[in-house]
Amino acid sequence: MKRIAVFTSGGDAPGMNACVRAVVRTALYHNVEVYGIVRAYDGMISGDFIPLEFNSVSNIIQRGGTILKSARCDEFRTVEGRRKAAKQLKKFNIDGVVAIGGDGTFTGAQIFTKEHGIPFIGCPGTIDNDLFGTDNTIGYDTALNTVIEAVDKIRDTADAHDRLFFVEVMGRDAGFIALRSGIAVGADAVLIPETATFVDSLIKRLERGRAHRKTSSIIIVAEGDDGGGAYEVARKVKEKYNQYETKVTVLGHIQRGGSPSAYDRVLASMLGKAAVEALLEGRRNEMAGVVNKKVAFTSFQRAIKHNREINKELLHLAESLA
Repeated sequence: MKRIAVFTSGGDAPGMNACVRAVVRTALYHNVEVYGIVRAYDGMISGDFIPLEFNSVSNIIQRGGTILKSARCDEFRTVEGRRKAAKQLKKFNIDGVVAIGGDGTFTGAQIFTKEHGIPFIGCPGTIDNDLFGTDNTIGYDTALNTVIEAVDKIRDTADAHDRLFFVEVMGRDAGFIALRSGIAVGADAVLIPETATFVDSLIKRLERGRAHRKTSSIIIVAEGDDGGGAYEVARKVKEKYNQYETKVTVLGHIQRGGSPSAYDRVLASMLGKAAVEALLEGRRNEMAGVVNKKVAFTSFQRAIKHNREINKELLHLAESLA
């Protein structure tokens, strides 16, 4: 390969810039030119390609967000849209692509390679940690630490005013952020999409806490919880149990931003390097991940379709300690 491209897609995740940096530096080390595609598949279709040199990625490893931007692109979902993208890649003489993103990104890449033959390698960039084939995704660790810092501050107010706080965290389809952060902050309960929510059981837990002279409580709620999210669960609880003044905090997009943690910077760097070397070895339609502290490759098909399961030991731990 003489020239490759890299882009970031889907929701931004802390560490994406570190991954871009690793892709560029590794490619240049192997005497391969690199282009960045601005705004993901949308930029691929419109031809928004920029050359990336050694200094192009200086001083970005510590930055959140993504210097290459991200965007949704409905046109890429069409055969004609992907045909336009292929023309642009060929126009710029791109021999392979590194895609940094999540399941939607890899789904598009898989279809595109089958139609047009240009190889893609993926790096898992998503705070949700829901991709099969890697122990952690880029951005997950930072998002966890952001939640923990925020909830620690909320707990100060909860304790000062004897309040019950429902804190909603990201996790529309997966409860990885909610479960680990819930354990880390000592939450009284963690509500996630993978398990059913029973308001009566939650109230009994709060009553037990009051019986032990507990004057405040924190409930962590994943946004995709089947109870309907933090506001709805809080409403249902308040109808039946009003011993606490109840408040709701939705952390929202602050979980996506901020400087990546040391762990995410190292993980992103490892995976960016691995992705480039995989392209040079002739791999395609695979995601680079880390399993048991070693780089491993998983087909896009498996990474997307084989949903990661919640760790049952962590579920039991959260239940026991609460």
